[in-house]
Amino acid sequence: MPKPARIYTRTGDDGTTGLVGGQRVEKSSGRIECFGAVDECSTVIGLARRALKDEPARIERTRVLDAWLAWVQDLLFNVGSDLATLPADRRAGAPTVSAVDAKALEDAIDTAQDELEPLTNFIHPGGSWPGAFLHQARTVCRRAERLMVGLAKSESVSSDALIFVNRLSDALFVWARWINAGLGEPEHRWNQKSTPPPT
Repeated sequence: MPKPARIYTRTGDDGTTGLVGGQRVEKSSGRIECFGAVDECSTVIGLARRALKDEPARIERTRVLDAWLAWVQDLLFNVGSDLATLPADRRAGAPTVSAVDAKALEDAIDTAQDELEPLTNFIHPGGSWPGAFLHQARTVCRRAERLMVGLAKSESVSSDALIFVNRLSDALFVWARWINAGLGEPEHRWNQKSTPPPT
């Protein structure tokens, strides 16, 4: 019977971690922060996908959205893998993202927008569980983008990856609205004249 591989290696006990090419870098480095945030975004998307399965109606909208989110998780893994590889170690044919993927997101955004009421006011995150998780994923996606923009000032970062992550945050916002609308969850609009509730 084969011996199971150990999850722990102890090589990171000194505060460093390995990149795809084998180089050791500080776990607090900008590159690690970037693909850590990308991984976190995918994790929250995973929560949204799980929440979609709990919707009793299993309406067509949940199936369509789950398929898109599954694709996004694959693409985010590609982005993380690319971020974990220094330019000199990138090999031809390695999975990444391209302008075609950003365009696919744009098409998905336009399709969902066509089924939504125009947004006339700011809204707060929330609604259904899937919608709330997608709002959370959007905020993590924006953080990943900010970190990637910062890293790009001193190190190589794929411009296609930056565009994809930027477009993804827009898609997550629209999908949150779209699934909340499909599940009959009203949007919580920002009230600039909000007052405390009565006691």
